Amino acid sequence: MHCPFCGHIEDKVVDSRESREGDSIRRRRECLSCGRRFTSYERVEEVPLVILKKDGRREPFERQKLMKGLLAACQKRPVSLDRIEQLVGDVHARLMERPDREIRSRELGELIMDELKGLDQVAYVRFASVYREFKDLPDFVKALEGLMHKEAATGRGSGTPKAGHDLATPQPQALFPGETVDVAAMKSRKK
Repeated sequence: MHCPFCGHIEDKVVDSRESREGDSIRRRRECLSCGRRFTSYERVEEVPLVILKKDGRREPFERQKLMKGLLAACQKRPVSLDRIEQLVGDVHARLMERPDREIRSRELGELIMDELKGLDQVAYVRFASVYREFKDLPDFVKALEGLMHKEAATGRGSGTPKAGHDLATPQPQALFPGETVDVAAMKSRKK
């Protein structure tokens, strides 16, 4: 393996570890020429997953591309790198379980968003805004309403609905301290 620093071809393995999923081996290597260390990963070669894009193009599935998108969605959020890597591993494992090696980009996006909903709601909205190509504020409101209704239904929200309030009827929601917005009024506005 070529050293990424000096290009020398000879190195020695100083540490090997199997990944938690057991699908790869991480090796720490030391270049015999410059002495610097680098990491390599060994994986079983498989039939590749192919993503069918909206425009009909086919692209190979790339873990790094998914990781990059999730890192952007989770930026400045209390989500550890280990948890993001685990999410990528979980999504990849679910895709590998499928008998078909071709997956529509829409299915992949929905799978990722389902995982993000439970991980971090802000990251979910960020990812959804790019994936679903939100055009304006009502698109964001719709995504937020879905999260608020889910929280209210599971009891994980900031509180339970007040007596006389129906969950199906949007209630004014506080966006910032001291400010309220009537969601129903926002929906009825036309651009």
